[in-house]
Order: sequence, then C-alpha cells, then structure tokens
Amino acid sequence: MSGFLGNIMNQAVGAIGGQLGEKFGGSIGDFLKGDGLNMLLSQAQNAGLTDKIHSWIGNGENLPITTDELRSLLTDQQIQMIVSKTGLPAGTILPALAQLLPAAVGKHTPDGQAPSTTA
Repeated sequence: MSGFLGNIMNQAVGAIGGQLGEKFGGSIGDFLKGDGLNMLLSQAQNAGLTDKIHSWIGNGENLPITTDELRSLLTDQQIQMIVSKTGLPAGTILPALAQLLPAAVGKHTPDGQAPSTTA
C-alpha cells in the first residue's frame, strides 16, 4: 500500500505493526469491492449519513466520520468480519477505520461516481 492511503494507514495503525496494518487496509478494500460500496451507501442513508459518504466519492473534501457514527453505519456482523480478518479488537479498528474509510471510498470511486447500481 502506497501513497496517500498508505500514509493514513501508517498514522492510524503505526503502533500495531506493518503486517497487521496491511491486513487491515486490505480488509477495507475487500469490504468495498463488489456490492460493498452500494451496501455502504444504503446503510448510510438508513443511518442519516448520506452526505458524509457522498463527500468521500471522488476528489473533493471528505467530511469526517466519528467512531459513534461508524457504529451506526456498520452492522455488528460487518465489524466482526473486519475483526476476524485482521485479528484486531473493535476498539482499535473503529478509530482507524474512521480515518481510513473516507480515503478508501475515494480510491474506489476514482471517476467521482458511485457504482451504477442504486442501492
């Protein structure tokens, strides 16, 4: 992982160690592949966070998200999936995810467009 996302990853999970940091970043990427981003957009609408998620799409300024907002956005099952893939506790994952998710969504939407299938 390199560039801007890599720098954020290093800052967010630097104390955890490089191999776990890469594993965590890969888990975010896996989560956003396929229908993951559409699912995230749908969940954002249900959680009242649509404006934040839409700010992450493309190249504009990303609105920040708090760990509490992440808890309302993600299901327990999604959090547990990231916990099991990384081996990191949720208390470590959520603050790091709050820092990483906006940039990861931007990276997965380089044309500034949400996926064509509307959730």
